[in-house]
Amino acid sequence: RRSQKAPDMVGVKHWSFCCHQQAPPVSGHSGWTFRSKPRLTDADQPGRVNADDQMTTNERLPTRVQVAIVGGGPAGLLLARKLSRSDIDCAIIERHSRQYVMSRIRAGVLEQGSVDQLREAGLGARIDEEGLVHEGCEIADDEGSFRLDFLDLASKTVTVYGQTEVTRDLYSALEDDGVVIADNSGGVEIDGIESGRPVIAFQRRGRDHAIKCDFVAGCDGFHGVSRNCIPEHVRTTYERSFGFGWLGMLSESPPVNHELVYCRSGRGFALASMRSPCLSRYYLQVPLSDRVEDWDDDRFWKELALRIPVEISHRLQPGRTVEKSITPIRSFVSEPMSWGWLFLCGDSSHIVPPTGAKGLNLALSDVHYLHAALVRRIHGGDDELLNGYSQTALARVWKSMRFSWWMTNLLHLHPGMEAFEQRVQDAEFAQLRDTRLARQIAAENYTGLGY
Repeated sequence: RRSQKAPDMVGVKHWSFCCHQQAPPVSGHSGWTFRSKPRLTDADQPGRVNADDQMTTNERLPTRVQVAIVGGGPAGLLLARKLSRSDIDCAIIERHSRQYVMSRIRAGVLEQGSVDQLREAGLGARIDEEGLVHEGCEIADDEGSFRLDFLDLASKTVTVYGQTEVTRDLYSALEDDGVVIADNSGGVEIDGIESGRPVIAFQRRGRDHAIKCDFVAGCDGFHGVSRNCIPEHVRTTYERSFGFGWLGMLSESPPVNHELVYCRSGRGFALASMRSPCLSRYYLQVPLSDRVEDWDDDRFWKELALRIPVEISHRLQPGRTVEKSITPIRSFVSEPMSWGWLFLCGDSSHIVPPTGAKGLNLALSDVHYLHAALVRRIHGGDDELLNGYSQTALARVWKSMRFSWWMTNLLHLHPGMEAFEQRVQDAEFAQLRDTRLARQIAAENYTGLGY
């Protein structure tokens, strides 16, 4: 594991070689140490894909498996890996290419429970070698900053390791397992989930295919087909739009700080994050009416410097922009997470604001519950966990939804915010800064509730 002790000269040398720039000054409990030089992979650069990134898929697709997984994102891939290691045969049907999946820039903060789960699935080698273990984060406003000490407050840590890298590790492991991934599959239809004889029909490379199964795992995201297979009169949805977006930029530059910095500013929220010691990820709160084209790099860097503490902003080192995008901030939950022999995981059932770093972690916790339930049902003939899957998963979903909602409300300027609401937000921020119990609750939620 990486430690957060003062860096040795080897660590600093690696940073300089990777970024062609010097590391920012380090003091107190800050620092980086490396076992090997982190690398900027092609997956971090949309549009650049190596030959070994092309999916190798068994063209003789199975006609029957025990579990058919719709969607080849991290949730579907991890579920397949865990099922394979539990001697349960499965296949993945993914509508996009591997190149597309690997080019998506997504989350980068893993709860300790998520890291433990990936290790248990045999995926810990690169996380332990390249992941950045964080023992805290900085929270700032216009008057100063304070540190949320995860180890002291919750006896846990988080690890910065990009979703792209998690996906890369899972693809490699599933190829070794021989699990079929039917990528580039269109026209996916799910039938028979109430009859106990589910069938997944789809088109791939100009041919029609159908896979029969005992169970369907819907891991195909918000825009997938799985959720809509649950009858409309059965589904209840809960949604909240916050009325603003996050403008995110991935930059080939050293992070401005050794830990994440959450900034509550009179100009709007900002977040200084990273993917590696030579790859930074920054976010700015922007109106929903803004477009990426409205924000050239110079404007972005100048605005970022105005929103983060001056004692940190002087270390900003602009670099080449790898990716820039705007994401609307919202909360969404669809209940139940199961119907008949269909079970939803991840974004197909819930979306959280990224403020609390819960999206990917919630998807992986869904996988934890569903895998345990399927193993117990298939190998033990016991339906108890499977029948309770939706209720169990949703209990953790709503706790994480509450934390993400709270953190988003605390740190952002909200459209139409009145003076009373502003003063209440000020008081809430002061309580977090000045009260150990408030910081402890925040740290326990941020590092991840138990499964």
